Amino acid sequence: MHRHLLASTVLLLLAWHPALADDRPLTDDERAKLAAAVSAEGCSGGRMEFDDGHFEVDDAQCGDGRRYDLKFDASFKLIDKDWDD
Repeated sequence: MHRHLLASTVLLLLAWHPALADDRPLTDDERAKLAAAVSAEGCSGGRMEFDDGHFEVDDAQCGDGRRYDLKFDASFKLIDKDWDD
């Protein structure tokens, strides 16, 4: 009995999780604003996405020659810059 309850709970959580996901494609306006924000940080390129309430740019090439993962808030303000080693 406990096994069936556990299995049902796991299946319910797996089905419910995608509904919580905040991932979606960028609009053209968001893409332009995000590209400008990335450029203002001295970086370019990278893979842009909206994920969990933040704009993210993975593998942006920056002026120091390194690649970074950048995270911006909903106002396109930089909130995190991690060296992508």
